Amino acid sequence: MLIEEGTKYQISQTAKEFFNSAETMTVKSNNGVTVQFILGDSKGYGSMPIDHLHYLLKRSNLTQIPNKRSLLNTDITEEQIG
Repeated sequence: MLIEEGTKYQISQTAKEFFNSAETMTVKSNNGVTVQFILGDSKGYGSMPIDHLHYLLKRSNLTQIPNKRSLLNTDITEEQIG
């Protein structure tokens, strides 16, 4: 899974205690080894190894929130519209 700057994640109820009770976290930077993040509601910031982020995603402690731009399908042709 590609982890890009600006990617937003929902934090599960069971993992919130490790993230200052924040609801969300947003990736600030990724250098391939470490991910820096900002917690929602101005609850702080931090960093973790990218392997640990993958582990949290696998265990469903974090769930990616799709951004609005990815919801738009830019491959729609005029034939599909009409």
